[in-house]
Amino acid sequence: MIHAIFFDFNGVIIDDERIHLRAYREVLASHGVGLTDEEYFPCLGMDDVAFTRAAFARAGRQVDEQTTRAIIDREHELHRSLIEEEVPLAPGVVTFIKEAVRKYQLGIVSMAERSEIDHVLDPCGLMNYFTVIVSADPALKHKPAPDCYQTALHKLNETRRVARKLPLLAGECLVIEDAPPGIEAARAAGMHTLAVTNTVAESPLRAAGAEIVTASLADWNTDAVHLLYD
Repeated sequence: MIHAIFFDFNGVIIDDERIHLRAYREVLASHGVGLTDEEYFPCLGMDDVAFTRAAFARAGRQVDEQTTRAIIDREHELHRSLIEEEVPLAPGVVTFIKEAVRKYQLGIVSMAERSEIDHVLDPCGLMNYFTVIVSADPALKHKPAPDCYQTALHKLNETRRVARKLPLLAGECLVIEDAPPGIEAARAAGMHTLAVTNTVAESPLRAAGAEIVTASLADWNTDAVHLLYD
């Protein structure tokens, strides 16, 4: 039985991967580093630090910590300006979250920095729907390593222990992801997977091991989760 649902953030809750691509392309170009679609999308699942270092490495260059931080901060500024008028929430995701929280414990597991997650969830009124939020942390290996999902389950079980509830097993958790590294991370953590094609096509998501692939969470409700995963 599924008892918890963990959502990736970028590409699942907010449909903004191409916005990030646009912002990073502009910032990296100012440092003489190019960024193509073909270079960006295989890096989904990386945190900002790993992504920036990888971009410079492809150009045969190294980047120091101060420059890395400046690039990330500038990318965040551009991203926020691009979503200032309207946050591009993924179709159906708010309705699905509001229904799912009545039956399941919910969490966010993302390689985005916490400030970027808060910037979207707070004004949208979604923060209180999530029991746990795991964000980028130097102590965590980025996806496709399972660390972030293992951490989420540990944090969730801590809240359950305090509430005097039995801990959950990994197999009682469903992960919703939009990219192969996230699917691989969830599978490595022993969790069930649902992929949405907001960012990546169906074929690579299935190749990564997604159990089910859907075009949109607008097509989903808790009855569908129960029917297909329990």
